[in-house]
Amino acid sequence: MSKVRTRFAPSPTGRMHVGNLRTALYAYLIAKHEGGDFMLRIEDTDQERFVDGALEIIYRTLEETGLVHDEGPDKDGGVGPYVQSERNRSGLYLQYAKQLIRQGDAYYCFCDKERLESLRSQVSSENGTEIVVYDKHCLHLSQEEIEKNLAEGKPYVIRFNMPTEGITTFQDDIYGSISVPNKEMEDLILIKSDGYPTYNFANVIDDHLMGITHVVRGNEYLSSAPKYNKIYEAFRWEVPVYVHCPLITDENHKKLSKRCGHSSYEDLIQQGFVKDAVVNYVALLGWCPSGNQEIFSLEELVREFDYHHMNKSPSVFDMTKLKWMNGEYLKAMDFDTFFRMAAPYLEKVIKKPYDLEKIAALVKTRIEILPDICEQIDFFQQLPEYDTAMYCHKKMKTNEENSLEVLREVLPILEKQESFENDALFATLKAYAESIEKKIGYVMWPLRTAVSGKQSTPGGATEIMDILGKEESLERIRQGIRLLEQ
Repeated sequence: MSKVRTRFAPSPTGRMHVGNLRTALYAYLIAKHEGGDFMLRIEDTDQERFVDGALEIIYRTLEETGLVHDEGPDKDGGVGPYVQSERNRSGLYLQYAKQLIRQGDAYYCFCDKERLESLRSQVSSENGTEIVVYDKHCLHLSQEEIEKNLAEGKPYVIRFNMPTEGITTFQDDIYGSISVPNKEMEDLILIKSDGYPTYNFANVIDDHLMGITHVVRGNEYLSSAPKYNKIYEAFRWEVPVYVHCPLITDENHKKLSKRCGHSSYEDLIQQGFVKDAVVNYVALLGWCPSGNQEIFSLEELVREFDYHHMNKSPSVFDMTKLKWMNGEYLKAMDFDTFFRMAAPYLEKVIKKPYDLEKIAALVKTRIEILPDICEQIDFFQQLPEYDTAMYCHKKMKTNEENSLEVLREVLPILEKQESFENDALFATLKAYAESIEKKIGYVMWPLRTAVSGKQSTPGGATEIMDILGKEESLERIRQGIRLLEQ
């Protein structure tokens, strides 16, 4: 078997959609699993959709996610250029289109917009939507008519001459054997009136010339595969292996659209997800590992990925699952890296001179995405208003009355406490709990409520007091006493 060669061929039209990222990832994994090459090719033949800055987004996203290409616009592997507009300047695509004309497999079409629009009313699809099926009018032009039109500079496109009888069958490695009646396939435009090749034609030419063995793309292109195959057949070229990925939907089973708040890689990063978690999760959108493992590094994915285990059915983008996975990555992250990522969120909330590293250490295992930090730590900046019912805890056996008693007794002890570091505070409060023959939680719950004003906090009472410092901690305890005395 020849060396596996895959490609990621995005159009520079904006942010990288999750579906595009998955295509890039699967193409990368298929190549690397077999020790093959992963190529980046830029498909910019649709000049009207070109977005400034989109090329930079493509390069940046691939670099951040670790999907390093072996060949591309910046890494010539001998089959460049790797940008379709640059390839088009040499007349490459027109050359192959004219070869098909000479073979009788393609033809010049000079029909104007008005004539094409007139065809719209002649045919309707089964669901009631009007479609245009070209009637091969220009296929029957004489050579003299064609040459006259060309000499006069009459605008034209080049169409592929699809057969109208028989069936075209193609094999997809995920969806199996699929057959399409030839009469349902329109005469594809190969070269547009602006001289640029269509997406369909350029893909076939480039994939062949670049030696692509496996074509990875979304299943929305399934219906186009037999059209591609007809072009391959016309050139007598080998058809690559097709790997069509299942649709990605939102939680409502609607196609994940660009209007969705988490449809692109950059959306997710801006929402506080970490890149490794995003890559890991995207890998599972359509692929089932052989075991129960869910957390994979990119290196592990390369070893484990077998595209034959991909699903046919749509994959639901489950935000809850992604958040859980992201939380696992944050827990496993080394502290210095986590602190660098957490710092902007900490600094957004905390304006007082507290030890931000200590606060970061408290929240590291308690958040799923980085913005969760803000609501976890806001009480450090300012004690919120709270109801005294929060002092009641069935398991800790506390209520408003005995909580007031504990705070009153603990206050003078803490006023005399020299060290307000966590360990020293815990030792002091543990000794107090033992002196009144109570469990430590009986003392810590009222204290934590008083110093945080919250039922759920990162860290316990002594860890919070360590960060707040002696003066602020004592003031909050006094405030708790006053509140309970009302």
